[in-house]
Amino acid sequence: MEMSGSAQSRTATTQQQLDESIAILSEQAPTFARLSASERAGLLRACIPRLQQVAADWAAAACKAKGISLTAPQASEEWLGGPMVTTRCVRLLIKSLDDIHKTGKPVLPSHPFRTGWDGRTEVNVFPGDGWDKVLFAGFTCALRLQPGITEAQAREQQALLYSTRNPKPGVSLILGAGNVASIPPTDALYKLFHEGKVCLVKLNPVNEYLGPFYERAFQPLVERGFLRFVYGGGDVGSYLSYHPAIEDIHITGSDRTHDLIVWGKPGPDRDRRLAANDPLLKKQITSELGCVTPVMIVPGDYSPTELRFLAENIASQVTNNASFNCNAAKIVVVSEGWTQRDAFWQLLRDVLAEVPPRIAYYPGAQDRFATLTAGKDKALRLGQATADRLPWTMIRGLDPAAKDEPLFSTEPFCSILSEVALTEREPAAFLTAAAAFANDKLWGTLSCSIYIHPRTERSSEVATALDMAVGSLRYGLVAINHWPGVGYGMMTPSWGGHPSATLQNIQSGLGFVHNTFMIEGIEKAVLRGPQVVRPKPPWFVTHKTSHHLAELMARFEAEPSVLKVPGILSQALRG
Repeated sequence: MEMSGSAQSRTATTQQQLDESIAILSEQAPTFARLSASERAGLLRACIPRLQQVAADWAAAACKAKGISLTAPQASEEWLGGPMVTTRCVRLLIKSLDDIHKTGKPVLPSHPFRTGWDGRTEVNVFPGDGWDKVLFAGFTCALRLQPGITEAQAREQQALLYSTRNPKPGVSLILGAGNVASIPPTDALYKLFHEGKVCLVKLNPVNEYLGPFYERAFQPLVERGFLRFVYGGGDVGSYLSYHPAIEDIHITGSDRTHDLIVWGKPGPDRDRRLAANDPLLKKQITSELGCVTPVMIVPGDYSPTELRFLAENIASQVTNNASFNCNAAKIVVVSEGWTQRDAFWQLLRDVLAEVPPRIAYYPGAQDRFATLTAGKDKALRLGQATADRLPWTMIRGLDPAAKDEPLFSTEPFCSILSEVALTEREPAAFLTAAAAFANDKLWGTLSCSIYIHPRTERSSEVATALDMAVGSLRYGLVAINHWPGVGYGMMTPSWGGHPSATLQNIQSGLGFVHNTFMIEGIEKAVLRGPQVVRPKPPWFVTHKTSHHLAELMARFEAEPSVLKVPGILSQALRG
């Protein structure tokens, strides 16, 4: 998610302080490894009220840093992407740990296992409870497991850490993302409660202002020496990565930063190491490294209301967080024979034109924008560009056969959305071709989405083609009719790149986070939602009261109650 840039830390932790933090973590790692599930749940319970205490200030600080008014609907992004999903992750982990204490395993939703069309074992993980059914009506998510894993094996391997005698202690390093506030703490929560490792989190200079809120929210873990937050740029990250007391690393950032850590600086020595598969870094490293995210629209007949909803849906994926998201829509893939292609594009243009350009707060965005739009004379720019703002930019008609198109191989970590039209006109043939294009032409393996009208899917031929496309897509999360970012926020699904990546060709990274039911052997998550959602989802850029709704949802996640539901529904309806 984080792209390399020039941001410098204002509060870099000294080497002495780094060593002191690592020493404390190393000393306390055996203690943490011996804690029972019940004791770990107690630590997390103590974090819930502290998360609530800092939530408003946390969201306000993020809004200030990104130039968002607290009274604007866009403030919802910082409530949802910060305190809300972080609190949800903590709440769901508490539930899983309580279940482990009582039964030995996290309790899955009713009838969780099924066999997919191709014989794969699938595990339903959303909705996880009745609250999910109320607040996310119609949404489902299942984990497709890797070939050969049976239901019995999946049940046995679930939460394996907690059935392991004398689990090995260790210190994990988290190299945090600079764009989304929930990423550093939820990455750390995964290492702590899935793998049993104490954590040192190095914050990105871009959002290091969040450090004090994290430290206050997770004080019960910090004061026991199980979690530490430190600050600094690439030099600090390099020092920590190679520190002998650090056992393993998780990075959310760019593939370039990953490869610099793993393989060393570009040049003959790196080339030799790559050829010999002899990485400079000998430690285990997992990662999430961005994606050129495709949005595949199966040709169909949409009503005006449905087409408008589709345009708002995709526009929201472009504009959220000023498009500084690893799951932001970047390439719309359509059929050149889709009769509503131009109408859809016009609606999308209309929605984007109503959204004022956002501050391009992430380092390098201006240069990246200039490079990727160079020579694109027909690029449509919406909104006035300024020294610190980039216009929403739409580029139609990229050649799907182009071998050197930068927009296929470089994540446009800025306000650019492109379009590709494939020749296949029939829905089944289009699905096959679109999946092949996404797999073979686009960089990244993190997430993608397919939009298909329910009437189109009624055809058995199309339904089969959809199943095969979902199965073939080399992405860690495939969303049907909605933004993959919804799967990120659910926390019960896995989040990470498809496991087909390698250290030599890292793509979007290796390893998963979130996954609060602690399932092993995952290949991908498959999210599905209704074609049209009413009331309008809070992540829609066109939602008029989403900032109020998002705060209510963050408060709800801390302590779900039927008494809070009417207020949430009321704000949802106002949007």
